[in-house]
Amino acid sequence: VDIFFIISGYLITSIILKELIYTGSFSYKLFYERRVRRLLPALFVVMLASLPFGWIYLLPESLLDFAKSLLATLGLSSNIYFHNSGLEYAVEGLEHPFLHTWSLSVEEQYYILFPIVLIITFKYFRNNLIHILILGLVISLGLAEWTSRNYPSISFYFIHTRIWELVAGSILAYFE
Repeated sequence: VDIFFIISGYLITSIILKELIYTGSFSYKLFYERRVRRLLPALFVVMLASLPFGWIYLLPESLLDFAKSLLATLGLSSNIYFHNSGLEYAVEGLEHPFLHTWSLSVEEQYYILFPIVLIITFKYFRNNLIHILILGLVISLGLAEWTSRNYPSISFYFIHTRIWELVAGSILAYFE
């Protein structure tokens, strides 16, 4: 997942910076349309294909948890849902078929926040863009380190402790 986040940060930053540099503007509409077309069809197929199996094989309480995880996935908040469920990823992952969507939620949350931050930074602080990216990486990495010792579930599931990985990819894209 860590490498996936770095690659995602690289790709998203590359897309945004290229559009800003070559056209002088950025279309949120086109950006989000591309993200939706890339991610949602496969997600919907997996969700729909999983429903009959959940209905057949899960006990009522587990089926309710399964349905809640599907709704959280659709709401781009499965990372929050699974954190609040108190699940330990490695131990209970097999009992929750959509537990893996926590990382997709983190990525989608990043897709919502990062373009706004990057565009504002590019527009008003372009000469300091790399410094701001590095600062974001350092702050997030510090939060990740501290929370991993004190609040491991938060460190694992939440965006503020994963941004450093995405921004690491952004820094690579900046230098490209």
